[in-house]
Amino acid sequence: MYKRQVRALHVHHGLQSAADDFERHCRAICERLGVPLSVRRVDARHAAGDSPEDAARRARYEALAAMASEEGVRAIALGHHADDQVETLLLALSRGAGLPGLSAMPAHALRGGIDFHRPLLAVPGSEIREWVAATGLPWIEDPTNNDARFTRNRIRAVLLPALAEAFPQFRGTFARSAGHAAQAQQLLDEVAAQDLETTGEPPRIAALQALSRARQANLLRHWLARTHGRAPSAAQLDQLLDQVRACTTRGHRIHLKVADGFAERRGDRLHWYNAPPSPAASR
Repeated sequence: MYKRQVRALHVHHGLQSAADDFERHCRAICERLGVPLSVRRVDARHAAGDSPEDAARRARYEALAAMASEEGVRAIALGHHADDQVETLLLALSRGAGLPGLSAMPAHALRGGIDFHRPLLAVPGSEIREWVAATGLPWIEDPTNNDARFTRNRIRAVLLPALAEAFPQFRGTFARSAGHAAQAQQLLDEVAAQDLETTGEPPRIAALQALSRARQANLLRHWLARTHGRAPSAAQLDQLLDQVRACTTRGHRIHLKVADGFAERRGDRLHWYNAPPSPAASR
């Protein structure tokens, strides 16, 4: 048995001037409620060619997992709600995402040995605001939420009201579609895991070449996501697949930008790194 206690974890991204206000607000609320608070400051700036949103997300989850480990926390509850889920799905559609993007956010995920839960994923944001207002607890709005330069904000301001008028049950139907995509992605993950057992990890290039191009792509996405927490763009993955197919000689060099790092050939295997390149690459 272990002692059950609620703790609050806050990540200070340092990406806007209001970030200090967010931290002060968290400290005030936690003090009022008698909830212990841990704060972690991170450098969430994105590298050239990397998505700012992806960079911030990686930094956030790494910080949350680190704080949870230090504090002995076994499970973390996140505040994403039904509107966030719809926005995530529409954002994925606007970017031409595949099944991982169309699966949107899972209600539960295991990251770094920590259970992440989203208990409010089926609750509309308006209902949460009504409940918080009824309790008398103050909340703080992110000032960037009204910035129309961000696609997510335009979806929230324009598309969600239109969907609510045309399809009042859109939150539930969109959630079902995301669930179907997640189920299909789970099947692809199982296939990728089986293929990775055959190719080894990091994958052997010759073993990769024995697979169809579709299974190569599925395996590489799975390997990069599971082992390195990275997702290649469609263009990057196509380039990498072309190089894997062309790698038929001992001296063929593979060194390609993938996410915020590089995929390279080392001996008979394909590696990924985001540190200075290896002098032994392509040997």
